[in-house]
Amino acid sequence: MNAPPNNRTRQRYAQQLKLERWRVWFIVGGLMSLFGVLIARGFYLQVLNEGFLQQQGEARYARTLKLEANRGMITDRNGDPLAISTPVQSIWGSPRSIKLLPAGEQRPAGWEPKDEKDPVPMSADEVAKLAKALDLPAKTVAARLGTSRKGASGQTSQPDFIWLRRHMAPQDAKKVLDLNLPGIYAQTEFRRFYPAGDVTAHIIGFTNIDGRGQEGFELTRQEQLAGKPGSRTVIRDRRGFIVEDISTVIPPKDGDTLSLSIDRRIQYLAYRELKNTVEANKALGGGVVVLDARTGEVLALANVPSYNPNSRARIDPARRRNRVVTDLYEPGSTMKPITIAAALESGKFTPSTVIDTGGGAMGMAGFVIKDTHAYGPLSVERVLVKSSNIGTARIALQLDREYLWTYYNAIGFGQPPRTGFPGEASGKLRAWKTWRPVEQATMAYGYGLSVSLMQMARAYQVFATDGEIRPVTFTKLVAPPPGKRVFDPAIAREVRFMMEKVTQPGGTGTRAQVVGYRVAGKTGTAKKVGIGGYGEKRYVASFVGFAPVSDPRLIVAVMIDEPQGDSYYGGTVAAPPFASIVAGSLRMLGVPPDAPTDNILLPGPDEPEVKEET
Repeated sequence: MNAPPNNRTRQRYAQQLKLERWRVWFIVGGLMSLFGVLIARGFYLQVLNEGFLQQQGEARYARTLKLEANRGMITDRNGDPLAISTPVQSIWGSPRSIKLLPAGEQRPAGWEPKDEKDPVPMSADEVAKLAKALDLPAKTVAARLGTSRKGASGQTSQPDFIWLRRHMAPQDAKKVLDLNLPGIYAQTEFRRFYPAGDVTAHIIGFTNIDGRGQEGFELTRQEQLAGKPGSRTVIRDRRGFIVEDISTVIPPKDGDTLSLSIDRRIQYLAYRELKNTVEANKALGGGVVVLDARTGEVLALANVPSYNPNSRARIDPARRRNRVVTDLYEPGSTMKPITIAAALESGKFTPSTVIDTGGGAMGMAGFVIKDTHAYGPLSVERVLVKSSNIGTARIALQLDREYLWTYYNAIGFGQPPRTGFPGEASGKLRAWKTWRPVEQATMAYGYGLSVSLMQMARAYQVFATDGEIRPVTFTKLVAPPPGKRVFDPAIAREVRFMMEKVTQPGGTGTRAQVVGYRVAGKTGTAKKVGIGGYGEKRYVASFVGFAPVSDPRLIVAVMIDEPQGDSYYGGTVAAPPFASIVAGSLRMLGVPPDAPTDNILLPGPDEPEVKEET
């Protein structure tokens, strides 16, 4: 018979029972606390922060697709297209959704993903078929689909988006999509097309592959032309295919149409004549600009060499330079009409005032001013017609230097023409206080200051519009803007008639004459300055003029850089393309003739050619 437990034993049993109960309640309490945390977390995610799970799910199955806006069209003044956008397809892939298999290994039949993150296997044969449809090397496609990137945390992951081929023709993109490969998609984009190609390249510019303007008005009017893209959010299945739209499609807003002042017909004519002249004279290049004398609108602007904006990969940066607005040169004798107009405005001179040009050379401060002929005494009118450097210098030296600077500045020299074109040059016109007498003399006939061809064309407005100058614009205008008075109308007309005689026998620009129209202008033949001073055989030949003289409608400025042919004079190199451009343009615009058809007056067979060298 067992002895009853004593008090000590009972006490030990009681303590052990309490300890076991405490452990049970501790474990139960811990489990209840964990369960409570789970309930609280579920309540937080499902009720208070339900967007989190939706975002996580959408990150795996949803994608917001960009809907490209159609870039606005650029047209000429008559509505003819100069830049249009055509729809194309761009192929992209999702490396995160694809697992590239080793060569010879195929995706198992009936393969199913283990979870939503499981990538779809793609065999080497499928990669080869995809590469053939994309017209790319298989190694290139495999490398792009196997792209991996290191994140901020240092971990390597694959991106969800990478371009495979941009701007494919729709029929070519269809061949890719017909392969029905997982993780390969197409997106509609727009490719820019320029119908006139190199003819209008320096005006229109071009866009990059992402549709952003890089040059010309594609760049300066980027915001107006680009529009605003739309969006579309879709659901993808486990294999990456789109199965459903999950939000309202936001349609894109297409860009606005830009109507330029350019006349495509005149542009073609100007470019053709300029290109032929540059090639015939083996010149480095050239530029031409055609202005509407009444409004200041640019009807044509061309540069040679040019480039084809439809072939971005092969554009030489040197050919993209717009010589007409960015390149500077010393204008030479095309500056003389402005100096003479200022002299007549001063009241110190009249067209018949006689200037002694001496024997063809005039020394001044260690510098010799020369004429190509010894003219002796010449009237102011004949100074311009014969293009006498000495006569022009003597006239300028009798004028106050601040007075001369005021007219040069008022006509736009030393400041950008503000046409809205990128990269406009301001030119160089130093402050009058720094002028020495020899500099005042040489600037009068076009040395010691620099201008762009656009500035020179704009300056000649004062002779075509009876003394007024207007802003130059590439935008088609409804009505001309008000002009700023520079010269008295009577003075402007006097110089206009002097410039008409420049194109007649005895003048330097006889090759500028046009059948049926009276023309006026001025030749320029300026030495180019370089390292060590002015080069002996490096010239810029130019001609700036307008027509018809009775009621000027067009201003045309032509510049040929370093002609290497039989002649380098402005009258023999730049005047002929001026005449061809003026003749064709006036007829295109329907401007009635203001002279008989037998108005061409050529120098006699025994009459020597009038040359100039400024």
